[in-house]
Amino acid sequence: MTTLLSTSDVAKIVAQQGPEQVFSSLLDYVLSDFLRWQEFDKSARVASHSRTGVIELMPTADSEFYSFKYVNGHPGNPQAGLSTVMAFGALARVATGEPLLISELTLTTALRTAVTSALAARALARPDSRTMALIGNGAQSEFQALAFHYILGIDTLHVYDVDAGATRKLESNLASVPGLRVVRFGSTAEAVKGADIVTTVTADKAYATILTPDMVEPGMHVNAVGGDCPGKTELHADVLRAGSVFVEYEPQTRIEGDLQQMPADFAVTELWRVLTGQSEGRRRAGDVTIFDSVGFALEDFSALRWLRDTAMRHGIGTRIEVAPRMADPKNLFGVVPAARAAQPALARG
Repeated sequence: MTTLLSTSDVAKIVAQQGPEQVFSSLLDYVLSDFLRWQEFDKSARVASHSRTGVIELMPTADSEFYSFKYVNGHPGNPQAGLSTVMAFGALARVATGEPLLISELTLTTALRTAVTSALAARALARPDSRTMALIGNGAQSEFQALAFHYILGIDTLHVYDVDAGATRKLESNLASVPGLRVVRFGSTAEAVKGADIVTTVTADKAYATILTPDMVEPGMHVNAVGGDCPGKTELHADVLRAGSVFVEYEPQTRIEGDLQQMPADFAVTELWRVLTGQSEGRRRAGDVTIFDSVGFALEDFSALRWLRDTAMRHGIGTRIEVAPRMADPKNLFGVVPAARAAQPALARG
């Protein structure tokens, strides 16, 4: 039998554990998989682009589990009452192909994206960082804010969005978080001034320059989350030239990230090399570091493992028959007359 997790099920897990515990435990799963990077099959995601957005498939596997995520990105969806990003995925056993888990990944994607951002910042930002500018206050913004608060100790949040309603929503949702002060600003330039970390998480599918070189200060860490498909950027190219750039999976980021603006020989470092000690991250306090984050399948693999283990411990989810259970595994046709025989006589007519 396969476990099915709905959005309500995942929300229940977050509510029962609390965000601090969720971010801490999920980070452990993501970090443990980054530390064994070489064990995974890796490929850039398969994307289908349209005028209004993109739909992508993101597969990966180690020797024990296979996972995939289906995810879209349609910036105009909120006008139609739909989420910009919607996702679901599955975890299966490599040895047999048996599907173990099918889960929503819309809420979970926000969780794992925030955790990956905080994991990268923990390795790259100045250890004394306490102020973060959050540019883009939409669906993923609270998750980024809380992950940085609980994992890095960020206590002051500078916020700005072209949509003032999104900022009011963010302020309302974070108003009761102890030890986190939220300050609203009237522009990106004002919000990033004096910030230790700048997180950009905007949604427009456009070549945008949310952050320009004049806004970058010595010692700043830039966490660029929103540029995640061809034709969509957030950073001026000279921002990338201003510091050291770190990525998840280089072949994918060169196609999808802010890195798409740069020549093929522009130097970057994959994050796993920093986490395993094979490459340096920040060398000096005054260095500028940039994490060009696009989201990689390994992070969803980690999240699906975390979901399965957590759901089992808490008894959350529904058991469903995705693959048939048969007395004779070769008699697939037999499930049809068996199902008909099980129907009430009235239903059979």
